[in-house]
Amino acid sequence: MDTPIDQHSESSMKKVVYHQFGERDVLDVVSSEIPSPHQGEVLIRVHGAGVNPIDWKTRKGFGFVAQQIESSLPWTPGYDVAGEVVAIGDGVTTLAPGDRVMGLVGFPLNGGGYSEYALAAADELAVVPEELDLVTAGALPLAALTAWQALFEVAELAPGQKILVHAGAGGVGHLAVQFALAHGAHVIATASAGNRDFLAELGVHEVIDYNTTDFADECFGLDVVLDLVGGETGKRSLRTLGESGVLVTIPTVTADEVISAAEAQGLKAYGMTVRPDVFHLDEIAELIEDGDVKVHIEKAFKLDQAAQAHELLEGGHVRGKLVLDCS
Repeated sequence: MDTPIDQHSESSMKKVVYHQFGERDVLDVVSSEIPSPHQGEVLIRVHGAGVNPIDWKTRKGFGFVAQQIESSLPWTPGYDVAGEVVAIGDGVTTLAPGDRVMGLVGFPLNGGGYSEYALAAADELAVVPEELDLVTAGALPLAALTAWQALFEVAELAPGQKILVHAGAGGVGHLAVQFALAHGAHVIATASAGNRDFLAELGVHEVIDYNTTDFADECFGLDVVLDLVGGETGKRSLRTLGESGVLVTIPTVTADEVISAAEAQGLKAYGMTVRPDVFHLDEIAELIEDGDVKVHIEKAFKLDQAAQAHELLEGGHVRGKLVLDCS
């Protein structure tokens, strides 16, 4: 049973909930009992909870998740979690209290990340590299897994190939360009002029300012396009593909129209939905340990500032990631 936040005690925790879909003011901080892990689960003391576009879109009532949870509100958003294991359920042998972990948890219908404590299936969690603090790690899983699965499962990016990443400085984009570079690809990215130096420091070979230059005039014969913008940008990107090139479009709301446009031109385009995968997270963690990938946090917010985090993210043009510091 949720209680007003002023009754918060050591046996309870703070979490963000909303009781109805709507604008940012529906986000509320309440006090709730700390849950206990069941079979195969662990309880995490959350340090960082990533803030992702799906969070505010669902809060507004948009998309598949909103349709599914509408009858079971109130709901706690958040799928990205990193923190310390404090308790384990029966059958958990791979993790122990004190372990530093991160994962894409409760996806897609349970959520629960915007909280001081969260339950997670043990097999969804990877160990956080020592090089990464737990608040920053909380911003990693959903964006990193989206980039990884798009590049290496759907597009099957190979070393030496040429790839264009739209919105290369954003949450998914800044990780995708680093994964592609570490894989030996030639990386082109679109971004605003203000993000040119940021992307150059990450190692991107060519940065196209979308405000002044038409990428469709600059790129041709590409092996892969990672479309993180959708709509007309996705459709115009088809002009840049080589004969055997592949476009992967991430925004679900326009995926069908981009894919249809590709089919009409005899080209290959695919949509995708991210999924939890601890083995992928382990590979990503290795790249971070080796110094090949860095997670950029534009801003960290406290748990009771979730509405401000949503406001900033809804405005677009965030460099890297936003995260809630729940510690």
